[in-house]
Amino acid sequence: MKISKEIKLELYKKMVLIRTFETAASKIFAAGEMPGFIHLVLGEEAMCAGTVVPLRKDDCIFTTHRGHGHCVVKGADLKRMMAELFGRIDGCCRGRAGSMHFADIESGCMGSNGVVGQGIPIAIGVAYAQKYRKTDAVTVVFFGDGACGTGSFHEGINMAAVMKLPTIFVCHNNLYAQMTSIKWHSPIENISDRALGYGIPGESIDGNDVFKVYETFCKALKQAREGKGPTLIEGKTYRWHGHFEGDPCKYRPEGELEEWMKREPLKLCEAHLKKENLITDDEIKKITEEAEARVEEAANFARKSPIPEVEEIFKDIYA
Repeated sequence: MKISKEIKLELYKKMVLIRTFETAASKIFAAGEMPGFIHLVLGEEAMCAGTVVPLRKDDCIFTTHRGHGHCVVKGADLKRMMAELFGRIDGCCRGRAGSMHFADIESGCMGSNGVVGQGIPIAIGVAYAQKYRKTDAVTVVFFGDGACGTGSFHEGINMAAVMKLPTIFVCHNNLYAQMTSIKWHSPIENISDRALGYGIPGESIDGNDVFKVYETFCKALKQAREGKGPTLIEGKTYRWHGHFEGDPCKYRPEGELEEWMKREPLKLCEAHLKKENLITDDEIKKITEEAEARVEEAANFARKSPIPEVEEIFKDIYA
């Protein structure tokens, strides 16, 4: 598959924006400005950009507690996302959701889910609705390697396979389910091999190579749009930070992070773009500065947004 110059640059820009947003969120959280917990996707940007850039506005995504990156790429408003992290009234969920339960229906971000694997059965329902209405829209559900041992994972894939639902299952295999190494919770080398049991395509890829992620995802997207059913994609990647911000990561072997950072997504992408003469250092600097300006504007917006009144608790209880 030949990827156009425009798409390659778009993939890079989205990764830079994710990196900038997450880095800022990390610093703001460390300064004590954000309540609750945050879980960052730093190091896994290629999996977010490569899977979400090909989607249309009417396609839906379901993500996890580590889901900011997917929402950034899908088109959720950065100001409202940041305000949600701050727990403010102008947040995308009026300050109720925080980091783990983002939703922005207008952009197709149907919701994050803090319970491991539980976005899958909800995504199946949306995919069924898409098929029932005879659209060619697609639902993508993201999860980590830890979700692949849950009943929801197996039941969800089975139902999608039987009914040929327009679903793409995307696993960010970052090697750890919270603090448990995949060596201790999965008996197989490739999570994608589980697709065989349900008669659907499965593929394991380098999750740090954004172009490989994009190519693989586009193939699955075509199959789903044509009514041929779901695909399971496993991207092997690595989270730079711990399970949550503040996690000391004592469970990781010494030197493991440093080895993975040698093949980090942005640098791999930059090297590719430079080799093909698609980008210069000045253009990289400009893209980075533009992302920083957008994120800084979002943070300032969030700081100025009011804290919700107590009465907000009692709103929207009934539909």
